[in-house]
Amino acid sequence: MELLHDPELESFRKEIRAFIDEVLPAEMKARQRTKVQNNATIQDQQEWMRILNGHGRAVAHWPKEYGGCDWTPQQLFIFNEELYAADAPEFDWGGTHMLGPVLYTFGSEALRERFLPMIRNGETYWAQGFSEPGSGSDLASLRTSAELVGDKYIVNGQKIWTSGAAHARWGFFLVRTDKTVKPQKGISFLIIDMASPGVTVRQIPQINGEAHLCEVFLDNVEVPADQLVGEPGMGWTYAKFLLEHERTTSSFIYWSKRELERAKEIARHERVGGRRVCDDPAYRARFARVQADLIALEWSVLRVLAHEETGFPEAAAASVLKIRGSELQQEITMLQLDALGAKSLRYYEPGPEAPTPSADWAEHVPGRTTIALITRAATIYGGTKQVQKNILAKLAYGL
Repeated sequence: MELLHDPELESFRKEIRAFIDEVLPAEMKARQRTKVQNNATIQDQQEWMRILNGHGRAVAHWPKEYGGCDWTPQQLFIFNEELYAADAPEFDWGGTHMLGPVLYTFGSEALRERFLPMIRNGETYWAQGFSEPGSGSDLASLRTSAELVGDKYIVNGQKIWTSGAAHARWGFFLVRTDKTVKPQKGISFLIIDMASPGVTVRQIPQINGEAHLCEVFLDNVEVPADQLVGEPGMGWTYAKFLLEHERTTSSFIYWSKRELERAKEIARHERVGGRRVCDDPAYRARFARVQADLIALEWSVLRVLAHEETGFPEAAAASVLKIRGSELQQEITMLQLDALGAKSLRYYEPGPEAPTPSADWAEHVPGRTTIALITRAATIYGGTKQVQKNILAKLAYGL
C-alpha cells in the first residue's frame, strides 16, 4: 500500500501547501508558533475558519452538498497534516467534526439551514455537554433532564469537563427525556443557547494554568422544542455516530507528527555539557523508538482510512488509535521537556502580558510545559485508556 507515494497525492500535497502559504496570515502563524497556552485563541480560530470558508475549504470533510470538498480520505489526511505542519489554528472541532455531521445526517432542514452556515463560517464557538459528575465513561447514566412542556423543553441538570463553555455561544447537549425506558433509549440530543436564562458556566482551574474546562449548570432552562436534533430518545445513537464518525481523529496523528518535529528542533538547539541533546545516544535511542511508534500509528490510521479488511469492527480500531495516540502525545511532550532541561521549568500565565521571546529565549520554549501538562489528561478525556481497553476486549475478542 503506497498511499503517500502516489504521484497524484504528492501533487495534491504541493497544491495544499501552496494554498496554506498563500492564505495563512503570517502574524497568525507566528502566534500559533509561540503561544504559551494549549489552544489557539478563539479569535484566531474563528478568523481562520472565515478564511478557509471563503475558499470553500472550512469543512472539507463534509459532503459536497453541505460545503465539503468531495476529497478522498487520503486527500483529507494530507490536508489536515499540512494544516498542522504549517501551525495553522485548530478547528472548532465541536462544530466542524462533532455537531456538523450529526446535523446534516439527522437534523431537520430548518436546523441545517440555521446552523450549518454558522459552523462553516466560524461564527460561534460550540460547547459539548455530554459528561456529568458520575457520568463520564458511563455516559448512559446521565441525569440531566429535559421535560417537554408545550413547545419548549425545560432542562435541569449539570455538565462537567465542558471544553470552552465559558466562550461558547451555543452548545449541544445530551439530556434525558424519558426515565421510563432503558437508559440508552431515554436520551435525546438538544441544541441550547448558552446565553439562555438559567445557564451558569463555572470555569475549572487546570494544572497548566488554563481554565478551558468548565462546569455547566442548567436550572429550568427553556429550550425551543424545534432545537431537538432528530427524534426524541435517539440521542444515544447520535452520540455514538458522532464519536465514531471521525474514528481516526482520536489518534491525534497530525498533532503528534508536528510536535515530534518540534522535539527534534529542541534537541538540535539545546546543549548539555557542551554537546547537543540530539547527539546524546540515550536520547537518540528514545527518540527513534517514539518515531517508530508514531510511524506505525500513522500507517494504522491510513489502513482505517483505506477501509482495509482486518476482521475486526472499525470501532475496535478506533479504540486502538485512541489508546496509542494518547500515549504518544505524552511521550512526545516529555521528549520536548527533557531536551529543554531546566528551561522547561519556566512558566508564564497565559494572556496578553506573557513575555515576548528574546534573543536567549528560543521560539521553541514557550508553551512546552503548559502543553505537556495538559497531555497528561490525554489518556483520560474522550474515553479513558482503561475504558478503551475494555471496549477493545469486548468488540475485538468477545471478552
